[in-house]
Amino acid sequence: MGTAPMWLIVLSAVTAVTAQEDLYRKVFVFREDPSDAYVLLQVQLERPLLNFTVCLRSYTDLTRPHSLFSYATKAQDNEILLFKPKPGEYRFYVGGKYVTFRVPENRGEWEHVCASWESGSGIAEFWLNGRPWPRKGLQKGYEVGNEAVVMLGQEQDAYGGGFDVYNSFTGEMADVHLWDAGLSPDKMRSAYLALRLPPAPLAWGRLRYEAKGDVVVKPRLREALGA
Repeated sequence: MGTAPMWLIVLSAVTAVTAQEDLYRKVFVFREDPSDAYVLLQVQLERPLLNFTVCLRSYTDLTRPHSLFSYATKAQDNEILLFKPKPGEYRFYVGGKYVTFRVPENRGEWEHVCASWESGSGIAEFWLNGRPWPRKGLQKGYEVGNEAVVMLGQEQDAYGGGFDVYNSFTGEMADVHLWDAGLSPDKMRSAYLALRLPPAPLAWGRLRYEAKGDVVVKPRLREALGA
């Protein structure tokens, strides 16, 4: 039997370390500050996105800039990005442009955020802990590419890389979802309360991921839901 092609060897190695599991009541813990660690997420989208919603829950005491969710295509590194430049402020990017949402400064609690966008109207929604912020306009008529590298904990300044460790995330993260549609207000609140949610291409309950660097999966603390 001959030697397997190099691309097949690489693919086999990646497949071997990619996990798929239900992370209910679990979190990713990014332990170092600053850090080169990240979690690579696998998602398959059949077509470009004209609508989407991304939600996640984070717990950190960082005061420096940090990336939460990064979705990069070969054409645009900030195709979708949730970024927190400082306490009390979130930036939501679509296609390299962003809108800013100013929020109360965190007092040592978990923060649950959802960001939603629709191409037809260019409306961007932002929800914090189950409450909507005033809607803003962003990239009307744009299409989000469907062939992407998606990760938690680092901002991609190039397709799949180009990290600045001083924009890395340190802390805990959970309940990550990406829908290829907008969610109703009731479903946005359900996401915050961790209730039953519609099927999603990227769902915390059946997440396919690969942890890179100093990231571990641990049981979620009671405070994750504000209980």
